[in-house]
Amino acid sequence: MDIDPLARAVAQGDRRALARAITLIESGRDDHRAQAVALLEALKDTGREALRIGLSGTPGVGKSSFIEAFGLMLIARGLRVAVLAVDPSSARSGGSILGDKTRMEQLSRAPEAFIRPSPAQSQLGGVARRTRESVALCEAAGFDVVLIETVGVGQSETAVAEMSDLFALLLAPAGGDELQGVKRGIMEIADLILVNKADGALREAAVRTCADYAGALRLLRKRPEDPEDFPKALTVSAHTGDGLESAWTEMQALADWRRETGHFAARRAEQAAAWFAAEVREGLLARLTRDAETRARMEAMTARVRAGEVTPEGAAAEILAAL
Repeated sequence: MDIDPLARAVAQGDRRALARAITLIESGRDDHRAQAVALLEALKDTGREALRIGLSGTPGVGKSSFIEAFGLMLIARGLRVAVLAVDPSSARSGGSILGDKTRMEQLSRAPEAFIRPSPAQSQLGGVARRTRESVALCEAAGFDVVLIETVGVGQSETAVAEMSDLFALLLAPAGGDELQGVKRGIMEIADLILVNKADGALREAAVRTCADYAGALRLLRKRPEDPEDFPKALTVSAHTGDGLESAWTEMQALADWRRETGHFAARRAEQAAAWFAAEVREGLLARLTRDAETRARMEAMTARVRAGEVTPEGAAAEILAAL
């Protein structure tokens, strides 16, 4: 494949070219991987920067509804929006439903939007391995905001912090016991907690839940990259649109403050270093499964471990020494 025409088309904002580019970087073939690296190198100097927003939430909280309403609101403001939605994969078959385009019907039809569902595969926290590269491609294509939707709520969801500029946790109105079900780790990285479904009969419950989480955030943390009044808890309604403008205003205020204080650039630099380390780790793991000689050595060592001839620790040390 000739990479230059694809790179030019992506840089011109061609959504079909962007979809082809993401398909290329998600491929597991060695020749495609080499082309993907060349494509990313060709696009690294576009000078474009999107606001990367990580978004997670409990099942049934209305993530897709929120993203559609929020995305349409941003488009109405003249912004281009990309959504990278990571779907859970079956542990047995490896398959995913990838239904986000169906759930975001209006947003998917908007020419200013791009929605890409990707399978989580075996990635911890439901963040697809190549999601960070998809983010870079969306930035090169000229999108102003990239929303990274991840699967579930738990300690492993902190992985999204390594590829976003700010992180929003979406929750539903509930009783006080709900607070016990959210892991401290994800609370500690949340910049905004958005209590969705704050409309109709649930509005009063949403306000109470918002107050509960606001109190929890004050007790949990204070970070140097946070302005004095962050993190915050807000109520929103994907159904009526209430609170969406306020949420966007708070996101912009936080991003602007971090830019002015240097925390934004420092965060991006740390992310780049983390991505490099992850690529090295993933490359080493790939060698264990793809290289025929190494794979044979792994299989032979696995048989010895099962037979009790060598400890798992000793076997691992021998394999690593060979590498």
